[in-house]
Amino acid sequence: MNDRVVPAIDTSMAHPARIYDYWLGGKDNFAADREAAELALRAYPELAQAVRSNRAFLGRAVRYLARQGVRQFLDIGTGLPAGGNTHEVAQEEARDSRIVYVDTDPIVLLHAQALLKGTPEGACDYIQADLRDEAAILARAAETIDLREPVALMLLAILQFIADDDDPYGRVSSLMAALPPGSYLVISHPTDDFNPNKGESLKVYNERSAEQMVLRDQAATARFFDGLELIEPGVVPVAQWRPDSDLTAARPSSMWCGVARLGGHAAG
Repeated sequence: MNDRVVPAIDTSMAHPARIYDYWLGGKDNFAADREAAELALRAYPELAQAVRSNRAFLGRAVRYLARQGVRQFLDIGTGLPAGGNTHEVAQEEARDSRIVYVDTDPIVLLHAQALLKGTPEGACDYIQADLRDEAAILARAAETIDLREPVALMLLAILQFIADDDDPYGRVSSLMAALPPGSYLVISHPTDDFNPNKGESLKVYNERSAEQMVLRDQAATARFFDGLELIEPGVVPVAQWRPDSDLTAARPSSMWCGVARLGGHAAG
């Protein structure tokens, strides 16, 4: 990773990556993040457990893809380093896996070195960029991964920050269109479908976070996979995507998820 200037960090306003870190039990968060996280938990008490279900889904999805022969991962919306990062899971399965992480949070940049400690046989890089800047992401990613070979595009708990009028579906299609057949799209997306207190946790979150969130239902999440070959079991709660036990499947979910393959033609 090249030397980069770290932007100023505003600790007075809650930030998604640090709120998520708090829900995962991490320590890289500030008072504003903890307040927003706790208020959201009051409105949706199972939210922290559900976020951990999403983290577990990441591990199962990466492991599945590595076993399908995927050796390249583009993880956009990385978040703060935690146990079971994409490169750790992928390189445990195949030591020559190559991973590029992308995030906008300056605190993630500060911790990026932890994301770059991969195997000697593989490679890791970190890009400070916004999901909306697809061209820049792809140009930088091409320095580490070969875009002529299959890539797993990982968009976990990030698309909720792209409003409907900012063309989230077009942006995902644009990224997939740059990848060759045999590539995969992995998405998890927050929803209110499992929350008995519908709307309340989102209201609390958006009042206190620097990034506004849009929740989407199953049909809206499934639309991101249009033109791709959905892998069984399709678009399901994160705890129920190929669970490794009945206990895993029974855990709370606050997100829909899915994995799909790009076949012989570019995504729609």
